[in-house]
Amino acid sequence: MSLPPLQCRSCGREFDVAELVWRCPCGGLLDIAGPWQPVEDSSITLGEGNTPMIPSQSLPGVRFKLEFLSPTGSFKDRGAVVLAALAAQLRVGRAVVDSSGNAGTAAAAYFARARIACEVLVPASTSPEKLAQIRAHGATLTKVAGSRADTAAAAMEIADQPGVFYASHVYHPYFMHGVKSYGYEIWQQSGRSLPSAVLVPVGNGTLLLGCYLAFTELVAAGLAERIPAIVAVQAAGCAPLASAWDGVDRTLGQTVAEGIAITAPPRAEQILGAVRASRGMIVTVEDDAIRAGREALAHEGLFVEPTAAVCYAAAATGAAGRFLANGDVVIPLCGAGLKHPGD
Repeated sequence: MSLPPLQCRSCGREFDVAELVWRCPCGGLLDIAGPWQPVEDSSITLGEGNTPMIPSQSLPGVRFKLEFLSPTGSFKDRGAVVLAALAAQLRVGRAVVDSSGNAGTAAAAYFARARIACEVLVPASTSPEKLAQIRAHGATLTKVAGSRADTAAAAMEIADQPGVFYASHVYHPYFMHGVKSYGYEIWQQSGRSLPSAVLVPVGNGTLLLGCYLAFTELVAAGLAERIPAIVAVQAAGCAPLASAWDGVDRTLGQTVAEGIAITAPPRAEQILGAVRASRGMIVTVEDDAIRAGREALAHEGLFVEPTAAVCYAAAATGAAGRFLANGDVVIPLCGAGLKHPGD
């Protein structure tokens, strides 16, 4: 399989993916130059993708894509399988990943299947259920005191050691190119067309950027007329992207939506650019609305973790505004409820 090189977004320098570089020496983030479709590795896949899409019973014109039915219970499987297959092809012996939980569980599962040692670093506050899942797959689990950013910093120190593969869902662009299968499936399941809008929960923004990659590639190929409006949803308790969007200064505190509690997303400018290009917007929802949304989803037979309820909350409270008016909206339910049964 031909592997596309990595290219710095800031200076344009290119790197062979086998160099295991995860960030340009200039400090710039890495992307893949041009379209690329990952090739499935039959020895590593767990059957991820092709999740059902069903109509909501309580939100007219809204369809839910059931990402919590993925093998490890979240959409992160789409990117993790690509990184594990890449690491296997490069014959690396050790991988490290930092996560608020779901990316760590996905990495633990897929790197176990690839027979590659994996260390997962998580904040000490991560839900016990996610910790148990990571341990079950045999990964080395390290709990880091402090913030999500402290966890990332600790992983970066390990990633800089020779021969270590940094399986970052934020820094490694191959992950996002795996996640873009989510956007392609929306197109396929909508009769080879795209909805008027998609709502996406956003912390580090990998699902949003994966959507944007898929949608722009479909339009460029002449398979869709226009990009759906992308509505990024953040928890009000931790909404740095919303603050950058509307200029309102917000306290970066805690939220029940632990999966998107990211105070400084490394790809913030890229996320903001994608939302602008789609003519979407960034909105926030309070924790009480997230809890209510989770309960409403459960009454539809859908048990999800709090992070997966933020888009429902945005639709139900009117935060998503005019983007619901066309009655053609897709919302991901991106994490299983058993990963965080409390709250």
